[in-house]
Amino acid sequence: MTPAHDPAWLDRMYNNRALVPEHGEIFARWRDDSLRTRQQHRAFLDIAYGSGPSETLDIFPAQRDGQGAPVLVFIHGGYWRSLDKSDHSFVAPAFTAAGAHVVVPNYALCPAVTIPQITMQMVRAVAWVWRNIARFGGDPSRIVVMGHSAGGHLSAMMLACQWARHASDLPSVVVRRALSISGLYELESIRHTPFLADLRLTADDARRASPAWMPPPPQGTLLTVAGGAESPEFLRHNQLIQQAWGAERVPVCEALPGLNHFSILDDFIQPGRHLHQLALQLLA
Repeated sequence: MTPAHDPAWLDRMYNNRALVPEHGEIFARWRDDSLRTRQQHRAFLDIAYGSGPSETLDIFPAQRDGQGAPVLVFIHGGYWRSLDKSDHSFVAPAFTAAGAHVVVPNYALCPAVTIPQITMQMVRAVAWVWRNIARFGGDPSRIVVMGHSAGGHLSAMMLACQWARHASDLPSVVVRRALSISGLYELESIRHTPFLADLRLTADDARRASPAWMPPPPQGTLLTVAGGAESPEFLRHNQLIQQAWGAERVPVCEALPGLNHFSILDDFIQPGRHLHQLALQLLA
């Protein structure tokens, strides 16, 4: 049995909560900061983008004149089976202060739905943003999708989406730029990881939802980063998408020293930090 198919090894590689013992404190800080954000910042909450009970999103408008502002769609992580948009409002203030609108969508969670179904929920969410964000002062031609962990996987899937096939009113390209933070790009390894068995991933779902197994998007830019202190498997995934799509589509593939799977979001929201600067470059 090779390490890649050793259940114990896979659990060690992919169980980020076990790898970061202080994750509970980090999640509590995210929740507290997110509640404070919703209380203290202008926001439009729980807007329906689809018909399902989980198909809602929050919009945090730019703090200065946001007419024609770039739009950051942030997709949360949680292995497609946990967490919520309300846990991630904290990402908004650093970017609304920089003149961007921030949209945080929710999605239904496994095992009630499959990962391909979640992917299509995010397609509907981004399509809603393209159709409606101008009413809030955002520019639909400047949508940038960013996400963490499972959200990083979904961000890459948005770059690969064939939008005009989804709906006739959409342009061929809705998302031209994306940032994936600690993302996952092939799901066959996840399918064999015991503690993730409740995802109920089939071989067909893993194939259909693995961006590294898809042709490179005909246009667009994906930046991919991971924490230097993450497991070897997350570092492999980080390199895999650049190898699969090429350096023209994925010009940045970095492991950020000293950051783990959760602390990397501190780098994302802190002005002046490297990851925050990468995000601003995509929004510019």
